[in-house]
Amino acid sequence: MLALSPQVDDGAWPAKAFSGEVVPFRATAFREGHDLIGVDLLLLDPHGQQIEYRMKPIAPGTDRWEAEVQLETEGLWRYRIQAYGDEYATWLHNAEVKVPAGLDVELMFTIGRGILERAADDERRSPAERRHLGEAAKVVADASKTPEERLAAAGDTRVVRVLDARPVVSLPTLSPTRSILVERSRAGVGSWYEFFPRSEGAKKQPDGSWKSGTFRSAAKRLPEVAAMGFDVVYLPPIHPIGREFRKGPNNTLNAGPNDPGSPWAIGSAEGGHDAIHPDLGTEKDFVFFVGKAKQAGLEVALDLALQAAPDHPWVKQHPEWFTTLPDGSIAYAENPPKKYQDIYPINFDNDPIGLRDEILRIVLYWISLGVRIFRVDNPHTKPIAFWEWLIHHVNADYPDVVFLAEAFTRPAILQTLAKVGFQQSYTYFTWRNTKDELAEFLDGLAHDTADFLRPNLFVNTPDILTEYLQFGGPAAFKIRAAVAATAAPTWGVYSGFELYENVARAGAEEYIDNEKYEFRPRDYARAQNLGKSLAPYLTMLNRARSEHPALRQLRNLHIHRSEDDAILVYSKYLSGAFTRSGRPDAIIVVANLDPHSVRETTVHLDVTQFGVPLGGLFEVKDIVTGAKWTWGADNYVRLDAFTEPVHILSVKGTP
Repeated sequence: MLALSPQVDDGAWPAKAFSGEVVPFRATAFREGHDLIGVDLLLLDPHGQQIEYRMKPIAPGTDRWEAEVQLETEGLWRYRIQAYGDEYATWLHNAEVKVPAGLDVELMFTIGRGILERAADDERRSPAERRHLGEAAKVVADASKTPEERLAAAGDTRVVRVLDARPVVSLPTLSPTRSILVERSRAGVGSWYEFFPRSEGAKKQPDGSWKSGTFRSAAKRLPEVAAMGFDVVYLPPIHPIGREFRKGPNNTLNAGPNDPGSPWAIGSAEGGHDAIHPDLGTEKDFVFFVGKAKQAGLEVALDLALQAAPDHPWVKQHPEWFTTLPDGSIAYAENPPKKYQDIYPINFDNDPIGLRDEILRIVLYWISLGVRIFRVDNPHTKPIAFWEWLIHHVNADYPDVVFLAEAFTRPAILQTLAKVGFQQSYTYFTWRNTKDELAEFLDGLAHDTADFLRPNLFVNTPDILTEYLQFGGPAAFKIRAAVAATAAPTWGVYSGFELYENVARAGAEEYIDNEKYEFRPRDYARAQNLGKSLAPYLTMLNRARSEHPALRQLRNLHIHRSEDDAILVYSKYLSGAFTRSGRPDAIIVVANLDPHSVRETTVHLDVTQFGVPLGGLFEVKDIVTGAKWTWGADNYVRLDAFTEPVHILSVKGTP
């Protein structure tokens, strides 16, 4: 056997799946000559129970075989592929050629009788199955019957069905063992919403300064977040913020006495990574916030940013954890042309064990307060071996903990971080905007890297406001949200997205008056009352994700063709074998990626990708508008960017 899948680097690390994910197991298998073969998947669940699946040939002529399995039980699964000669299938094929031609008729029936008798003696079969096989063997051996009758008995549908389910095997060959780690569903499926708790409930004072919001005031926002259908609320760092070299508005160097500073400049006299900013409240207040989130059906994701402000306690207690320059100063963070004078990067070279133990202590502390999801800031600037150790160590005791990598870096590093353990990863989605870019990007996520990388398609972040959103108007916001929410099972937004915030700092792709450096309370209710909020649209998207299990899968995306260079078309399909209702679920997304125009075109669908036979007609209902149409393989569409730029079509009546 060759080209086993799923696997990661020839088994160097386990492949990944999440509970409920449908995983295609594949292998290339062949043998010399013309005898037919069978291929089985031997799957060992985390409790040691083996389950066998017959694999089916795909893409005729390629010798590729596949079995799709929905993995539910969390833990480490193992599998092998077994290929073998299928004696009955080979004999039946030969007999159906030779017997009608009068070639070696009695010899063929003698061979067939022997195969059927051996199959009937197999005690693993049910009594009824053994009886069917024994009766067929007698007819095949009965020379008083016509060759046609004897051959018909051998090819009886009951016999074929029994011997297809458990073949008569010769020369079995086993592949190496490979593993796949199944983690909880939230590791692969979720709708994220990011907000700064200090902005929620912040009050402007008579002197122009601000009084920070708290965990108690921020908790009041949670029911609204949950009502939009989000299930994870992500908080930037909640720790004390350094005062030395504190940044002012828009990353300026002249912070005033009341400027709050960047939450990523962690640490001051009040404490470090295991402390809570006193303006936000106490440990008790944080636990209250986590509890309120749970009541609303939300999980809390906390930022894990391994860096320090110049006045972080680590700087005096452990100067060896930083990089000291020849002039005796400590190097601050830079990402040219950006400079972060308020942040010292961590250096793992001098005391890797001390740093490792301290970071593990910090993570376990927040776990003890109810946090089970960590969004990790810039993990690509720390040793990959460290992350492999930390994630493995944490998950050994807390397998439900999820780590999201904010690794906007080169593909090899981004992908390696996923391989060594990160359950999720930010991606290049925000910078993929054209039809060709998105088609290649989304297809790659679904098929090239799905064995190890789970994408989290955030549409924006405090640092990322792309030109597409800056200049695309409300249509751009709809388009990006619709594609993110339907193309991958995990997506996210940073607060303000639903208010169409689109003004960038001059010469940058980040927000003007950036919330990283100042308080940013928002009047969500007023915007919604004025009809200037995208919240209803986001709610619709999350409802669709909840109601359509096909949208909660990663590997089932298929790109289709349109005749317009701005119309992206893809489908997601889940057969009834894998849905709780037993009914198949199919979604077709047709997106006008040009936020400035009306586009008309014909889309060409491979209908077999979502369960419709070739030439078949089917009904579609637009989840966005409720409109219904009868479609086939080729369909005219008109998408107006100024009204509804995206069709999200539910396919009705698939078999």
